[in-house]
Amino acid sequence: MRTRVTAWTPAPPTLADTDPVGRASLATRVLAGRRTVVLTGAGVSTPSGIPDYRSPDAVPRNPMTIEQFLSSADFRRHYWARNHLGWRHMDAATPNAAHRAITDLQRAGVATGVITQNVDMLHLKAGSRPVLDIHGSYGRVICLSCGHTQSRHLLAQSLEEANPGFADRVRGRGAIEVAPDADAVLDDTSDFTIVDCAACGGVLKPDIVYFGESVPRPVVDRAFAMVDDADAMLVAGSSLSVMSGLRFVRHAARSGKPVVIVNRGRTRGDDVAAVKIDHRCEAILPMLVDLSRASARHVSNAFV
Repeated sequence: MRTRVTAWTPAPPTLADTDPVGRASLATRVLAGRRTVVLTGAGVSTPSGIPDYRSPDAVPRNPMTIEQFLSSADFRRHYWARNHLGWRHMDAATPNAAHRAITDLQRAGVATGVITQNVDMLHLKAGSRPVLDIHGSYGRVICLSCGHTQSRHLLAQSLEEANPGFADRVRGRGAIEVAPDADAVLDDTSDFTIVDCAACGGVLKPDIVYFGESVPRPVVDRAFAMVDDADAMLVAGSSLSVMSGLRFVRHAARSGKPVVIVNRGRTRGDDVAAVKIDHRCEAILPMLVDLSRASARHVSNAFV
């Protein structure tokens, strides 16, 4: 599956829904009694300080594509230098109210699992299980030759040894602007030394799906299975601008499963949504938790 080739274009601005409580109540009624799979995107993590590509107020960016990364050592050096500075910002990020609400929905038996387009691991930090990272994870590095994997923390030690004082020199030039996907904005990377695979000397790559790269087929199949196992879908913080997320929404709708979308701005799935809420995930998702709990208590009291 080819994916994420246009996702860096900010979406047109929209007006937020003026009755978020009423819209959340409607969404709760649609999802009531249905086992719901959750599909999340960058809008869930922006309150945790992680920039995105598609929200209306996002900064236009040109992230590196898989073709560029594979084409030359210069591109790879440029990427790893930026990643060496930016990945720790993502590593230090903590879950926000949206992540915690999704975990609460899982623990309450409302949500069956999370399919996320994010690579930040914040759902796992929030305690959600199961979580399927369809675009991979910033915390792993893979060799493109032998398939050997290692943690990003371990690679950081090797990069520090190969580039002593690099981060301090860059910080000395001024503030570092953090970009999405564990990246940082950095123009001059000519003095950075990349590190090859310790097992075979091959090219190392973050274990994430780059723009223009394919999501592995086993991951796609598992995501479809999660959708098939649920009775409804909740989309949170995704514009669904690329097929890697949109196809699961369309699959759910074709299967007769109601789809609820919470996202700031328009999405490509709005036409199939039973309910669309144009608002911030960190505001709406906790409402869904509270309303679901209140509904469950009402049902319980009705049988007393």
